[in-house]
Amino acid sequence: MVVKVWGARGSVPCPGPRTVQYGGNTSCIEVRCGGHRIVLDGGTGIRELGHAMADEPPSAVDVLLTHFHLDHIAGLPFWGPAYTPGNSIVFRAARLQQTFGLREILHKMMSPPLFPIPLDEFRADVRFEDFACGATFEPVPGVLVETRALNHPGGACGYRISHAGRCVAYVTDTEHAAGQDDGNVLDLMRGADLVFYDATYTEEELPAHIGWGHSTWEEAVRLADIAGVSTLVLFHHDPKHEDAALDRIGVLAAKARPGTVVAREGSEFHL
Repeated sequence: MVVKVWGARGSVPCPGPRTVQYGGNTSCIEVRCGGHRIVLDGGTGIRELGHAMADEPPSAVDVLLTHFHLDHIAGLPFWGPAYTPGNSIVFRAARLQQTFGLREILHKMMSPPLFPIPLDEFRADVRFEDFACGATFEPVPGVLVETRALNHPGGACGYRISHAGRCVAYVTDTEHAAGQDDGNVLDLMRGADLVFYDATYTEEELPAHIGWGHSTWEEAVRLADIAGVSTLVLFHHDPKHEDAALDRIGVLAAKARPGTVVAREGSEFHL
């Protein structure tokens, strides 16, 4: 498995000279399982992934969405592979608390007055599949995807992807309750080789953001220890956390749990 970060921010893109080191694009992770590509979330980082795919031959891609807040889907209308004939793309998302299904939600986003190019302009072979959160499925033989509900306003879905004896967990956006272990989160993280965890805030910052649906790097470390995670990656950075702040968090987190890293655009992990 090869995992690449295309966007590590939460809430809103924040490009600029003070975010160059870790990047300003919102959530998007690419997971290559042998010859099959899975994309986790369609934040603004997915646009750069599309540029990287432009010179590749047509391929099959699964796009797994955690939820429909804009920072996780805003890049989809600008993702070149969806407009490229020959590509085969399956968009998947859990049926959370929303009234509408996946296709209806993306259709509403890509329609006037919000956007001028309709969803029907996608020229790839595109399918939209809703599933019940908690489901397990195989997008292709040899790749297992497990899902669990996360604690986020409106709901969110976390993913655990297993292939060839390796495992990646993607656990964002979720809010923890102090002193309580979230069984769903631990199910996703337990024994994983690589875990991306929502570390939007610090414990000092969290009290001002209760109910916003995000967690802290300190909780990430605590859960990673309980779950026996190999490598913990802090993810979904607050746009106010510029490079210097993330440097400081990285030092503290690595001291608390050696090997912990702060997600940055362009970084790759080989499992």
